[in-house]
Amino acid sequence: MGQLVAVYGAYGHTGRFVVAELLERGFVPVLSGRDADKLRAAGSGQEIRPASVDDPVALDRALAGTAAVVNCAGPFATTAAPVVEAALRAGVPYVDVAAEIEANVDTFAHFAEPARTAGAVVVPAMAFFGGLGDLLATAAMGDWTTADEAHVAYGLSGWHPTAGTRVAGAVSRQRRDGRRVVYRNGRLDYREDAPPTLKWSFPDPMGTREVIGEFTMADVVTIPSHLSIPSVCTYMAVEAARDLSAADTPSPVAVDERGRSAQTFLVDVVVRSGGAERRAVASGRDIYAVTAPLAVEAVHRILTGRTRTVGVASAGEIFDAPDFLRALSPHLTLDP
Repeated sequence: MGQLVAVYGAYGHTGRFVVAELLERGFVPVLSGRDADKLRAAGSGQEIRPASVDDPVALDRALAGTAAVVNCAGPFATTAAPVVEAALRAGVPYVDVAAEIEANVDTFAHFAEPARTAGAVVVPAMAFFGGLGDLLATAAMGDWTTADEAHVAYGLSGWHPTAGTRVAGAVSRQRRDGRRVVYRNGRLDYREDAPPTLKWSFPDPMGTREVIGEFTMADVVTIPSHLSIPSVCTYMAVEAARDLSAADTPSPVAVDERGRSAQTFLVDVVVRSGGAERRAVASGRDIYAVTAPLAVEAVHRILTGRTRTVGVASAGEIFDAPDFLRALSPHLTLDP
């Protein structure tokens, strides 16, 4: 029998992908979340352990006897801290798939010292946004110890957001009073002007596309958390940005046996130092579905001791980035 891994938010869109990936990898998922009825409906024989984030006793029961917990329940501004605290009490590693910039900042700020002192592992943003860009940037850096800037361009064919994505985005906007955020001169800077529309030259076959510049994602937290890069900028294909902003864009629709949508993506990461430039590229299908192998591979490596540090750490810091990316070859096409 495989190791028990708790999945908090197991009935959500991404949570279901994570549960399926855990099963495929030989783990035994324990389904947890706030709604017992939804947990029962999502399960297919797995143990369910309902728990609300405002009930520490229930969270402790949810994690009892597990080897790790993956938090898939947004908004992470509400769920991350209570589940991290429960993981620390249980003495198990914590992984989440948070794309919320502010929630990830909070996890680094509030739990760095407690997790380090406990010798615990806490990996936030182990997902398409935040984790993948960080792994690619770390791999692109190679033997560089510093760089002047990092750019992460997201070439999404479109973006049908889940209900969770919409709620998380609303929480983030509220937390920053509707302002947008950029990462410059080694810090987050909040702005009220509109982001620019630019052209980005993606690798073939995508080619040059219009993107929203300074469309800031969780990479501005994960990358500079361990890489000496004072400027990190992310970009989003105009088509995807329009889908996300439109109130009537429907949720993702499964088109294959794995439950993936027809959405495709290309992530183009460029790091620059002086006049030199290095690049790493990944492409694949369905940003929500690909989050599952990212998170589960992280759990596998943590539980098998293939980590480089303890405490709160992003993907690129705690794992061997090139090796981690190679392990995702069934799910990603890489062009480092």
